[in-house]
Parts: sequence; structure tokens; C-alpha cells
Amino acid sequence: MISRLRGMIVGSGEGFVILDVGGVGYHVFMPLPLAREAAASRGEVILFTHLVAREDSVALYGFLAPGELEMFRLLITVNRVGPALATTILSQMTVSDLAAAVIGGDEKALTRVSGVGTKNAGRIILELKDKMKKKAAHLVDGKGPVVDPLRSDAESALLALGFSSRESRDAVSAVISGMPQPTVQDVIKAALIRMRER
Repeated sequence: MISRLRGMIVGSGEGFVILDVGGVGYHVFMPLPLAREAAASRGEVILFTHLVAREDSVALYGFLAPGELEMFRLLITVNRVGPALATTILSQMTVSDLAAAVIGGDEKALTRVSGVGTKNAGRIILELKDKMKKKAAHLVDGKGPVVDPLRSDAESALLALGFSSRESRDAVSAVISGMPQPTVQDVIKAALIRMRER
């Protein structure tokens, strides 16, 4: 399994980059915005990767942050969501918007993505919401559940993206106090921005 690569971008196209690592060029599929961001980089790039091996092909999917890779891996566990559709979803939705849509049960947000119909959207919400909640429950370090459902949903989404229980709790607490009438999506976005700045 190739889980991380570091090198220089020597080529790119719609939804992929060629990453040179020690003289070997790796063709890495990426969501469109991430591929463009990586291609625009002038120095070394670190990609967090997931290898998909099938009988007739081997493909490498790359992301610029562990949380993006974590969301991709969650998506491909959903029935009828393969790597190509997962990449399309992450090309058209940010990780925070996707997490908020899943946690908030917002099918309309998901059906705006090309290739995602009502059935697929419902399936993604049903399967991923449950997984995010379970993941969050395993990571709360024995502490009781959070009473505020908004806070709980935001923390669950951050935990599912690979952040620690303490990081998620601290970030949500820091941003939620200054928001008059926040939605889950608002809190997740603000918390992600705060964690990137630290």
C-alpha cells in the first residue's frame, strides 16, 4: 500500500498530476481543485494517497490533507460509490460542505453533484452518518455525550475527518461561542479554518 508520496509535480491534467519521486513518475488521480492546487505548487508536494487495485487496473488517488483522504475512504465504503464517483463528489464539494451535508441529512446538497441521484444521496447520508457517529463514539475518551446536538454533530464530523477528540472539541468550542445562530456547516467550516491556521 502506498500511503504517502513526496516529490515534485512534473505534469498534470484534468483531475490528475504526475508526481516525480526519486526519478519515478506516479500518475495520481485527484479531485479537480486539489489537482490544480498541487500543479500550481513550485516546491515539493506531499500527497496522502490511497491505492485501488483491481483485476484489470491499478490506480492511485491523492489528497493534500489527511482529512480529505479520510473522507474519500469513507465515501468508497458506501454501496455503489466507487473511487471515480468519490473523486467527483470531492471535486464539486469541499470536505466541510460534504461533512455538513451528511451530518445534517441534506440530500439536496449531494444531488447537486453530477452523478449523484436521490437514491445515492440518501444512501451516502444513511451509511456515512452512522459511520461518523460510531467513529466519534469510539474517540470521545470515555467522556459522556455532548448535550448540544449542534456541537455534537460538528465534533462528529471533525472526528470522522481524522482530527483527535481534543482538537475537535477545542476547535468547536472556540468558534461556536462567537456565532449568533450557527448551522452545523458554519461551525465545521470555522473549526477547519481555525485548525489550519494553528
